Formats: sequence, structure tokens, C-alpha cells
Amino acid sequence: MQEIANNIFAETGFRGCNVGFIVTEEGVVMIDTPQLPVDAIKWRDEIAKHGEVRYLINTEPHGDHFSGNHFFEGAIVAHEGTRTAIISASVDNFIQGLQQKSTESLSLVDGFEFRPPTVTFNDRLTLSLGDHIINLINMPGHTAYQVAVVIPDNKVVFTSDNIFYKVQAWLHGALPFKWLDSLKQLMELDADVLVPGHGAICDRSYIPEMSSFIQKWIDVVTTAIQQGLSMEEAQDTISLLKYYPMDKGSEPMGEQVQRMNVARLYHVLQTSTSR
Repeated sequence: MQEIANNIFAETGFRGCNVGFIVTEEGVVMIDTPQLPVDAIKWRDEIAKHGEVRYLINTEPHGDHFSGNHFFEGAIVAHEGTRTAIISASVDNFIQGLQQKSTESLSLVDGFEFRPPTVTFNDRLTLSLGDHIINLINMPGHTAYQVAVVIPDNKVVFTSDNIFYKVQAWLHGALPFKWLDSLKQLMELDADVLVPGHGAICDRSYIPEMSSFIQKWIDVVTTAIQQGLSMEEAQDTISLLKYYPMDKGSEPMGEQVQRMNVARLYHVLQTSTSR
């Protein structure tokens, strides 16, 4: 765990997304939760040293960001689309996945359920606790419901999965052109510290590299479409794994992620060019 600014903490060592929390005079505000129950328990014990959880922000609709909600108190805040995804998520599939990912977690899931948000928004929401102002901003990209958590007084932004720092990006639900726009929006923020969804903590100097990688994905799939390749042929041909490794714990999924990325971009780009 790192204290990245006064009373703002982040953890990049768990399998799944990076998580963090802010300690305010009126309690703790969490950003996302660990994916694996064993990690969620460890994180809960660490946060308890700093106070009671008032709010828990889920920054997107993928399970590695919200699966740990079950183990924490506090009102859950998220985009309306993320609430819909959490309500629709399969507990059985999650528990089955633990049999491969974390057998030590299986003893912790009796009565497990996904806790959905009780506070939702679509564009922006501001939380005010003590001297802390926390701005939640919908920045579509990795998904339509992506949320950046901005703490302006500390010049810190939790970017969620719109930034993957030096690890392979997942584009299986991406809106690629809006992603590029959101990266421009992140670049315009007055921020010194960025906590990406995956990978090491960074700053705004990494944003152009992230943009270039998204553009590279767009370009290679666009070329495949122009060459008349079917989606399956493009999947067999395209891999950008040489540029960045998979994030910790997801190494065996490298080829699968490449195929999912191609499928998603093929659909989005083919649809946009056929209009």
C-alpha cells in the first residue's frame, strides 16, 4: 500500500484492479474493491485502521472492481449502468471462477452476494466529506460507464481502466473513439498523480502512450477490415502482446484477450464504416 497524497492510499498488488481509499474527517471513501475474497478481507482489515467506511465507489461494471463489495460496509456509489451490471452478475459463475483463481477464498463465500450501488448517477456527482471534495466523472472508454475519481485539492485521479499502465489493455467492451476523447479529458485535469485501473501508479506523462496504444488497436483492426479479412481471420492474425505483458494473474488469458479485443473492435469499426 502507498500513501500517494495526504490521507489518500492506493494498492496495486492485488490480483484484479487497483484499489484505494481516502481518509476524511467524516469517514473513509473507498475506490473499488479487491476481486478475490482473501484480498478483500486483508483490505478490510487495513482500512479499519483508518476509520469507518462511509462510501464505496465502483468505477466500472467489470467484476474485478465490484466483487469485493460484499465484504464492506458503506453506501455504494456508481454509474447507473454499473448498477445494472452488478444486479445482473452471476454469483455461481463467480464462485466457480474461484476454484481456478483462489481456492483459499472458497471458505469465505458462504452467503456471498453482489452488493449493488444504492447511489447512482450518469454524468457527474460530487461527494463532500469534511475538507475533502471528490468529483466523480463519467468518462466512457474501456466501458460506457467508466468513472474517474478526481480529488482536486490533492491533484489525484483514480482513472479506473481507461489507463492500463505498461500492461495489456482489455477492449472487450470498449468504445474506442470515446476512449481517446476521455484520455484527452484526463490530460486536461490538474493532476500530479494518476492511479490506473491496472499497473503501477503514474502521472499524466503516460497518457500519450496510452492513447497511442488504443489508436494502434484501432489501426490494426481497421486495416484487417479494409483487407477483407473476416473477424475470425483477423483474430487469427492480430496480437499486440509484444507491446505489453498481461497484468499479474491474467497471464494465461493473453491470447483470449487479444481475440476478444479484435472481436469488439471489428464490430465497432465495421458498424461505423457501414453507415
